[in-house]
Amino acid sequence: MTTARIVMPTILVVTLILQALLSRRRVLVVVMGAGLSCLASTLLHVAPASRLLAEVPWDVLIILVALGVLSRMLAEARLFDRLAVLATSISRAAALRIFVVFSVVMYVVSGVVNNITALVLVLPVLHVLLKLISPQQRYVSWMVGMVLVACNLGGAATPIGDFPAILLLSGGRMTFSGYLVQAAPATLIALLILLGLILLLVRPARGIPNDPVSAQLTQRIVFAMHRNIRIDKRVFIPAAISLGLMLLAWTALPASWGITPELVCWLGVGLALVLRHQLGEKLIRSGIDSEATLFLLSLFIMVVGVRKTGVFESAALTIQHLPISPTLQLVVFLLAAGIITGIFSAGPSMAALLDVADSLARRLPPNAVYVGLALAVCAGSSLFLTAATSGPIAQAITERANLREPGGRYLRFGFFEFLPTGLVAFAVIETVAIGYALFSLA
Repeated sequence: MTTARIVMPTILVVTLILQALLSRRRVLVVVMGAGLSCLASTLLHVAPASRLLAEVPWDVLIILVALGVLSRMLAEARLFDRLAVLATSISRAAALRIFVVFSVVMYVVSGVVNNITALVLVLPVLHVLLKLISPQQRYVSWMVGMVLVACNLGGAATPIGDFPAILLLSGGRMTFSGYLVQAAPATLIALLILLGLILLLVRPARGIPNDPVSAQLTQRIVFAMHRNIRIDKRVFIPAAISLGLMLLAWTALPASWGITPELVCWLGVGLALVLRHQLGEKLIRSGIDSEATLFLLSLFIMVVGVRKTGVFESAALTIQHLPISPTLQLVVFLLAAGIITGIFSAGPSMAALLDVADSLARRLPPNAVYVGLALAVCAGSSLFLTAATSGPIAQAITERANLREPGGRYLRFGFFEFLPTGLVAFAVIETVAIGYALFSLA
């Protein structure tokens, strides 16, 4: 084994471990890791820094940045506030219905827009509801945990919902409609199974009073707090038209035209910003998520550096040479993907595992490999609170809400409060991922 094959993967692994342990400094850690990776690649004659930068998947970054800006535009239109109030109305402020309705709403929303934006704007309304229904620690832990898992499933349901799916779309491994048709039913099945298991076996709403009069009062309080919130049609309509045109183009435009998904996204979001040019200029200047962009750019640089050493090809050959059938090789790969994602989070795991998936997809049906991988990554990102970016954000927002039990004790939402939900979600989603792959192979 050459020095480069030791040094480059070591930099990547150490960086991923440190960014998981030091979540508040994760961007700084990953940026420095990328710099060290470029230096090591140059000194060890793997590839110059310019070559690593040239092979970064810029199309993925373009889609992520553009969709992030579109999410901010929808937030400016107050769409998420209205969705939260609508969810309150549908649930009738009953603990059991709140659990189901908010989980489904976050699943649907996260399939179209940035789930972090949706969380930041919807969670405060949910917290108001929780304060008014006199919750218990058990209910809060499962309720907020299920919302996070629903966001992960919604993101995996569509090609534009989250980073792993976007990576498949932008790389040309799957078409928009091809991924949507395969992944959406699988994630919906996982959501329904998960909700059914929790409601039947855990019964998180058990012990919370179900008083119709109190529920009506809770609804009126929430409506009174948000009575002046209306969807700004001047902002919403251009954003909705833009999103509709992008979905149509991704689905209908022939590949032979050469109009790539990132170009569609770039022009579509640009159209929405031009139609509301004052707000568009503001969002371009201040609405881009520089943290996520820098994190993923640095991550891609490190992954490209490791790829240049041939480590990923060796990993793929190792799986191929396991003394088991190709079907079981895929099962082993999906299990490993879920566990690795739980430790290192979705972005790093998907970027590193995709090269191995490409190798498996040459011998097995591509949709079984790629969609199975996306589902396995979704399972891993639901395992621990730190496995997805939305986890620490939900923890911070929930802790700031100062939720209390009827006796006055503060309610927490942290790593251990989320863990039971995460373990159940991982088991269910990973099982669906493997079941989907086996069904596709059959």
